[in-house]
Amino acid sequence: MHKQFEWLWKNMDAPFRRRHVIALCVCAFTCLLLLVNPALSRRLIDDVIMAGNPEPLLSILAVMLVVKLGREGLRYMMVIFLEKDSQNVVFNLRRRLFTKMQYSDMPFFDAHRTGDLMTRMSADLDWCRHFLAYIDYRIIDAVCTFVFATIYLVTVNWKLTLLLIVITPILLVISRFLSRHIRPRFMFMRERLADMNTAAQENIAGNRVVKAFAREEYEKERFEKKNKAFMDSHLRINKLWLSFFPVIELLVNAIQLVTVFVGGLFIIQGELTPGELAIFTGLSWAVSNPMRELGNLINDLQRFSTSAAKVMELYYANSSIADAPDAVTHERIQGKIEFDHVSFAYDSKPVLTDVSFSVEPGKTVAVMGPTGSGKTTLISLLARFYDVTEGAVRVDGCDVKQWKLDELRGGIGTATQDVFLFSDTVEGNIAFGNQELTLDEVKDFARRADAAEFADKLPEGYDTIIGERGVGLSGGQRQRIALARAMAVRPGILIMDDTTSAVDSETEQYIQDQLRHLPFECTKFIIAQRISSMRDADLILVLQDGKITEQGTHKELLEKRGYYWQTYCLQYGLQMEREVG
Repeated sequence: MHKQFEWLWKNMDAPFRRRHVIALCVCAFTCLLLLVNPALSRRLIDDVIMAGNPEPLLSILAVMLVVKLGREGLRYMMVIFLEKDSQNVVFNLRRRLFTKMQYSDMPFFDAHRTGDLMTRMSADLDWCRHFLAYIDYRIIDAVCTFVFATIYLVTVNWKLTLLLIVITPILLVISRFLSRHIRPRFMFMRERLADMNTAAQENIAGNRVVKAFAREEYEKERFEKKNKAFMDSHLRINKLWLSFFPVIELLVNAIQLVTVFVGGLFIIQGELTPGELAIFTGLSWAVSNPMRELGNLINDLQRFSTSAAKVMELYYANSSIADAPDAVTHERIQGKIEFDHVSFAYDSKPVLTDVSFSVEPGKTVAVMGPTGSGKTTLISLLARFYDVTEGAVRVDGCDVKQWKLDELRGGIGTATQDVFLFSDTVEGNIAFGNQELTLDEVKDFARRADAAEFADKLPEGYDTIIGERGVGLSGGQRQRIALARAMAVRPGILIMDDTTSAVDSETEQYIQDQLRHLPFECTKFIIAQRISSMRDADLILVLQDGKITEQGTHKELLEKRGYYWQTYCLQYGLQMEREVG
């Protein structure tokens, strides 16, 4: 718990720290003010009512009113301060966590579910806020109230005070037992919450697939199971707490019974005045209530501890792919690429094995192969989304590990088959990687990607906001916007991963012609299955089972009569026995 609080404290800005300390001091002071009115009640009973002297009545009541109003005013100010301080911490944490995720590597996102990350950024962070806004001041409030009230009651009558607090050790033992057993349950409940959020997120993101396969009922039942698992875990925690609640309540009520019964005996024996008994009855709750709150505070502390641990895990996560201390600065990617005996394994499973080839600047490389052969992994290594297991990938003669990541990736334009478009305008999506583009330049790149024709016909043209992931556009239209976005950064390396799979042959031919006449020079990587997309490439690579089995030009590969030749025959309806050229 100490580590979590220290971590929160570090993420609070200095002015808010000072104010937080002041607010907690105000909390302690208001606990001290609780003793004033019971003391005045003693005078009211003994010196006014019992003595039959009404003269100090109004002054005593006025002071009691002022103390009450003053205490409530101070506590109102305290709550406002604590709420602002807690919001400051959550603001800083959310900003730093988001930044952390922006610069996290691909293995990080492979290992964490989206729903789990969203839970950490929302529900878990809210418990961190709840600790600073409520839990910590309630702890101080309970401790100070108990200590101040006990000390004051001892000065009034130590015997009766001793009888009141003798039950405290029993409550502490019960609370310790409850704390030890409830933490694992909170961790389990938090995992069930992440499972439920993940199921909801996947369903929302894949709503078109769900509807296309009429799987609404299946998804409903799947979410129902996750929802019920979360509810059951919550109920198990409440059941554990409620099993101890009657015992705690019984002990707390015992304190009040002791006060009335023993206090009455002391009055009869002359050891206590009616006014002093009023003090005990007025402050018995100050001894018992902290004990009653102890269980709730333990619940909240355990939930905070579990949530904070999850957030801290994300906060302190280190990316395995980062800038090297001696990373070299480059002005611009020229486009020379070399794969030198590259091998890559994911979770000990080989994906690429001994891949070697080189490409000169401005040339076009095409990669083809069956599904799962490692084509996408190949380009992921080029942009250093993953680090090679063996060998080296070099860009412009420099190992990608010696490049600064923002310079390397900023000089590579990527358009993939699985297109992601933001909930932004068409212009905003195309200019995503280069915010300095003018509207005319955006339109020019849209024209080169054959996206201008349909973009001009949208209700508000390039200012039309397209839905999340490009909802409202066809697959081919989304691909063309993604291609325009990739070209708009004027990259030194342009990667097209099955970018034209959803467009017709005429559009594909137009795009290929535009790629040959770009207003900047770049090396092009084309990953495709269509022979028409790659036949003009300077180098064609055929990947099978993570290995390059064929490489050469279109004509050279046809002469080898291997995988490429077989694919050519299938796509053009030729008999494999015939000669092709």
